Amino acid sequence: MIEDIARQIREKIPGHHPQTAIILGSGLGSLGDAINNAVHIDYREISGFPQSTVSGHRGKLIIGNLEGAEVICLQGRFHLYEGHPPQVINTVIKTLWELGIRRLIVTNAAGSLTPDFQPGTIMLIKDHINLSGTNPLIGPNNDKYGPRFPDMSNAYTAILREKIKKIAKDINIPLAEGVYMMVTGPNFETAAEIRAFRTLGADAIGMSTVPEVICAAHSGMQVLGLSVLTNMGTGLRQGEQSHAETLAQGEKASAALQKLIKTFLQREKYNG
Repeated sequence: MIEDIARQIREKIPGHHPQTAIILGSGLGSLGDAINNAVHIDYREISGFPQSTVSGHRGKLIIGNLEGAEVICLQGRFHLYEGHPPQVINTVIKTLWELGIRRLIVTNAAGSLTPDFQPGTIMLIKDHINLSGTNPLIGPNNDKYGPRFPDMSNAYTAILREKIKKIAKDINIPLAEGVYMMVTGPNFETAAEIRAFRTLGADAIGMSTVPEVICAAHSGMQVLGLSVLTNMGTGLRQGEQSHAETLAQGEKASAALQKLIKTFLQREKYNG
């Protein structure tokens, strides 16, 4: 199935050879609009490809040029709370690998677990905690894509983290750094859960990203992870949580995030 999905995509993008993939989270899809000479492929056009059902996720691939780099952008990801089995995410990441992707940039909207990281903060992910209760690599292992027991000590590639921190400093974009925790959702967390998650060492909480990173690390991809913190966790502020707020805050922070990613791609181009 993976090879067949990759073949269908490859047939739709003659002349394009992307090496970097960018997965865009809730409210962050506008980066895909900046891609030049773009080919747009709706997920529904690809037989066997999963469908995204969440508001704020457009559900399409965009392949083209972004700041001199050939990229494939996923406007819309796949969450366990939609009913997708975690292995679906492995299929998507391995399809990217078949297309020649060796570097993955993942973005997401997340809730802050620390008062120091207020809504609108961009957080560089240095590590994660998988509290989803499952794993996308469960099932038979194909040694073509990676080992049965992959190492996670450098899942968020250290050299890329150092590069993006320097870029953020150079272009004056505040950048926090912390640990991202994944839960399945789809409900927002209770105040008691937020207190527990802070005790476990998490700085941000979300419902995605970790399965994608596990699959990418399994195949030896370099990974850069960035969270836009769109709200404070339950109990850290007054009022109810809402997905509308997540989308709104994501849109507000998207300009800074776009500038950060574009500058990263520019410098990678000139550094070879």
